[in-house]
Amino acid sequence: MHFIQKNSSTEIALSGDVSCNREFSQASRFLRMASKLETTRLQRQVVTFFLLLCVTSAVSASFKYSIDEEMEIGSLVTNIANDLKLDIRKLASRKARIMSESNTQYFQLNINSGDLLIKERIDREELCGHLDPCVLSFEFLLENPVQFHRAEVRVQDINDNPPVFSNKQMVLKIHELSQPNTRFTLERALDSDLGVNSVQNYRIVPNKHFQLDVQNGSDGRKYAELVLEKQLDHEELQEVNLILFAIDGGRPPKSGTAQIKILVQDANDNFPQFSHSAYKVQLRENSAQNTLVFKTEASDQDQGILGEITYSFSQVSEKVLKLFKLNQSTGEIIVRGFIDFEEARTHEINIQATDGGGLSAHSKVIVEILDENDNSPEVIITSIVSPIPEDSLPGTVIAVLNVRDRDSKENGKTVCSVEGVTPFSLRSSFKNYYSLVTEISLDREKVSEYNITIIATDCGSPSLTSQETVRVQISDINDNPPLFKQNSYTIYVNENNSPSLLIGTLNAVDLDYEQNAKITYALLPNEVGEISVGSYFSINPENGNIYALQSLDYEKIRNFRAVVRATDGGSPSLSSNATLHFQVMDENDNPPIILYPIQESTSLSSDLVPRSAQADYLVTKMVAVDGDSGQNAWLSFKLLKSTDASLFNVVEHNGEIRTTRPITERDNIKQKLIIVVRDNGKPSLSTTAILNILLVDGFSEPYMQFPDLHSKDAKDSNLTLYLVIALVLISFIFLVSVTVFIVVKIIKSRRSQEKYISAPGNFYGENEMPNNLIDLSGTGTLSQSYRYEVCLTTESGGSEFKFLRPLLPSFPNHSGTIEVNAGSNPNSQPFSNPPDQDSSIEDAAKIFVEKKICREEYL
Repeated sequence: MHFIQKNSSTEIALSGDVSCNREFSQASRFLRMASKLETTRLQRQVVTFFLLLCVTSAVSASFKYSIDEEMEIGSLVTNIANDLKLDIRKLASRKARIMSESNTQYFQLNINSGDLLIKERIDREELCGHLDPCVLSFEFLLENPVQFHRAEVRVQDINDNPPVFSNKQMVLKIHELSQPNTRFTLERALDSDLGVNSVQNYRIVPNKHFQLDVQNGSDGRKYAELVLEKQLDHEELQEVNLILFAIDGGRPPKSGTAQIKILVQDANDNFPQFSHSAYKVQLRENSAQNTLVFKTEASDQDQGILGEITYSFSQVSEKVLKLFKLNQSTGEIIVRGFIDFEEARTHEINIQATDGGGLSAHSKVIVEILDENDNSPEVIITSIVSPIPEDSLPGTVIAVLNVRDRDSKENGKTVCSVEGVTPFSLRSSFKNYYSLVTEISLDREKVSEYNITIIATDCGSPSLTSQETVRVQISDINDNPPLFKQNSYTIYVNENNSPSLLIGTLNAVDLDYEQNAKITYALLPNEVGEISVGSYFSINPENGNIYALQSLDYEKIRNFRAVVRATDGGSPSLSSNATLHFQVMDENDNPPIILYPIQESTSLSSDLVPRSAQADYLVTKMVAVDGDSGQNAWLSFKLLKSTDASLFNVVEHNGEIRTTRPITERDNIKQKLIIVVRDNGKPSLSTTAILNILLVDGFSEPYMQFPDLHSKDAKDSNLTLYLVIALVLISFIFLVSVTVFIVVKIIKSRRSQEKYISAPGNFYGENEMPNNLIDLSGTGTLSQSYRYEVCLTTESGGSEFKFLRPLLPSFPNHSGTIEVNAGSNPNSQPFSNPPDQDSSIEDAAKIFVEKKICREEYL
């Protein structure tokens, strides 16, 4: 299809294949040929080939326009939106723009209207000289998707230059012997215009001796030859003056004039002669100065001065004079200036040979310039997108490049590639345009910026190379969650800590950037028992510092678990969790508690010891516990003060009170012992206990004062009951003691050396202990209130002191009450005691030995 729109003096031509009829007709012809071979596969290949040919033809269609030179700036060339059949609004959204290889942008695109306007003055003679046609090429670039449309604007010549002669006066020396029809080439008139606007004709004022013959040169330009019609006679006419007119073909035509002065020479019989009227030579571009181009040579048959020949340029352009120099004596043409193939591919040199008599001959030397690979390829970045998101899909266009080489043929062919191993590649888009696209997925955390080196190499020999660096930054997306170095952490905290104490710091790392790497920490909801973990600790959301919110008590809570979540600032955000295991470390903040003998009653009970007791007799056993754990709960017993320091001794690790010697009649009946119980903490804590001991003779007059566990009113009301029970008990003990005394004497010799031994078979498993027993599994607390029933045998001096039916009383703590745990924390560490102390506590709390004789139970 061909479309022409005329707008004032502007002619716009749009050409391009809109239909594929020709391609399909060719495809049909090939299909008929393929059907003769009965090859279905070949038929499909032919159809596919011509379909691709049709699509390619549509994509690569070019737009051709035509304008006159010297049009006013702002003149309309065409409307791009209409030519591309696009909505005007899409020109902006698709970033439509003009790209040209020229350093000067002669056109501009109005993005709002789609009009292509003239931006700079266009002078065809300055742009192209005598080249025809004069074409300005550029490309329309559309993005999203990337499309190229090539456009060519042909600059039409107007008749704005008249013919001009470089010399306003030409002097010809013509010998009188010159024969009719002798021709003399005249200087050409120069006209910068082309075609019909250039010089089309020459004329002179009619003259009887000469006429003008207009010829076409090898370059298509016209020149004039002066033809001698009638022989001259020097004696008759020595000088002839003519006016030469050069006329172009414009409307209206323009003209230029020059004066021809003809001097009639006296006789010179022979003219110089060249071997050829024209010579054609080749010269490489970039040839050095003084390089010999060609040696012209003319001969003259005359002798002497008349046969001496002088060479000179004849009607040559200023450009030729700058590039070449002629030796007048030898006729050698040498290089004078810089020979550049890209500026002019041929040069025409007119040579005149003149003998000593003034006769001359003319010849022409056509110099063809041979291209050298002297221009490196140029890489021009026409469009670039940076930064690009790291999640860009493979094939995303990053930049558009234009590669050009001013050389010709193989020297001007280029190959473009990306240097090194990168996730980018080049794809040929349109003619010398390339698209830089992503080859694989990107990862900003590995490489955040690429300096991509584009290398362009031509096909010359040797080849020339140039390169251009494209800097592409990768923008971050939130594709990495915060990560802790460990999945779980253990934090140790001493009990009795001060609130707001910094107990640890968590640090997560996010490989993303800026906001996507900004981490916020938070404790996830979790409960310790019925209390939220958030009431114990808090975490600074910005730096991960963990602070205690309250003082911890090892005896109440020993360990617990919390989950911390680290969340980044991306959208959407990513997070990860870490588990915190808090271990509360015990401190020695609980003094020992005396379980037996009971110290809280108004009047302390007394232990009975028979005067017949020998050395190492077990009087009683102190039982104490410590609410702490580990070494802080290791207890030691020490006799601080006593009525008779030589009579009793306290075993340090188990609290057994034994006699150090036999009891005598001189010993005081009432003995008072002050015993201190000290733990192993640093610093250690201690508790003092008072023990009253009564020395009796065979238990005949026992005396025991038990603690008052009731109020005063209760004691008065039950006094009578106590007296009755006491009388019955004393009578019963007296009757039984006589019998037991005899039995004891019999076995005394065997058991006098026995020590305190735990009765076998009376240990309970950890989960088999009766509910009314003391739980010493490490919690440091007791299960419930209890009371003691004291049972003694008549031979208790060599036997064991045991507790029956332990009923634990409630002991006050610092606030006046004691909290007792029925069991141990399954997550707590095992209670640690010295070996001797463990056995003594077990003996006192877990072993029950049935005795034959017991005192009556006192409440």
